[in-house]
Amino acid sequence: MFNRRTIVGIAAVAAITISLSACSSTPTPAASGAADAKTATSVSAFGDMAGLVKAANKEGALNVIALPDNWANYGKIIAAFKKKYPKITVNSANPDGSSAEEIKAADDLAGQDTAPDVFDIGPAVALASTAKFAPYKVSTWADVPEANKEKTGLWVNDYTGLMSVGYDSKVIKTAPKKLSDLLGSAYKGKVAINGDPTQAGAAFAAVGLAAIQNGGSADDFQPGIDFFQKLSKAGNFLTLDPTPATIASGETPVVFDWSYNNLAQAATTPNWKTVVFPGSAYGSYYNQAINKDAPHPAAARLWEEFVYSPTVQNLYLAAGAFPVQIAAMDKAGKTDKSAQAVAGKMPSEFVSPTDAQTTSAGALLTAKWAAAVAQ
Repeated sequence: MFNRRTIVGIAAVAAITISLSACSSTPTPAASGAADAKTATSVSAFGDMAGLVKAANKEGALNVIALPDNWANYGKIIAAFKKKYPKITVNSANPDGSSAEEIKAADDLAGQDTAPDVFDIGPAVALASTAKFAPYKVSTWADVPEANKEKTGLWVNDYTGLMSVGYDSKVIKTAPKKLSDLLGSAYKGKVAINGDPTQAGAAFAAVGLAAIQNGGSADDFQPGIDFFQKLSKAGNFLTLDPTPATIASGETPVVFDWSYNNLAQAATTPNWKTVVFPGSAYGSYYNQAINKDAPHPAAARLWEEFVYSPTVQNLYLAAGAFPVQIAAMDKAGKTDKSAQAVAGKMPSEFVSPTDAQTTSAGALLTAKWAAAVAQ
């Protein structure tokens, strides 16, 4: 439903090696004796959290990018940050932008006070852009599983959704119960995915879900491509990118998208329902990262501390996104039960591709997708 999660050039990620050369094991103090926020790798560089807040307040601004209000609760998250830190002005740029556009903005605006301070970014673009990130370990670093973070803090997973199908129950009278239902005549000219899977993370995940539910795996996306080829040949597949406007107009009555996007759509489309098919579920984490050339480096680090606090992790959950620290929060009794009721429980059969699997699947899609769905 949104275009902000483009993963242009997935296949190119195969050539990327994560560089740790930008890492600093200890922060370098500024000449004035105050912390140098640009090299701070943890809150201890500022003395404590109060020191970080003081430094961020002095900067007075935070630039975020590609954060739609109705994506994973970012409207409420930004509002909560403003309320907690009223001396910091939050500038939100290009809310419907893609991951690739986040990085482009950092390049285009480098050295200017309008450049993004922080990124919320898809995995393929994150891996291809590590040279642009500053390492930072938040105070709750230990609560993030090892598999969900780059070891020096260049990037850290923040939340994932489940790939789901949203549908207009006024048009589709009987809820689909399994993926193959979408091949039926009731879905003629009605099924869309959120973008091009060679470029958009949500669309990539739609093919991934189709793969794992048709005998494939994160290592084998071919069954997913085959499913969408069948959907296209049946005349059921729409090449139109869905948006809230196309859903409201009835142009895209059935949409593959992240569960938190489909749940958010129901707030403005009362007949919009969301289905997560039984069996293996598919998810993919997005990532937080700090722009190494952030114009407001202390505020950027304060934002990261805020994102990994129980407040924001529970706000993700309330939107139907699963926060990366949920296991630690459950153990500590910090999970908001009402928020968890919205998202439900993480499924026992949950597939999330590794970096290598994402690269391989991206190369396959680049080679075969266009021909498979040509109409």
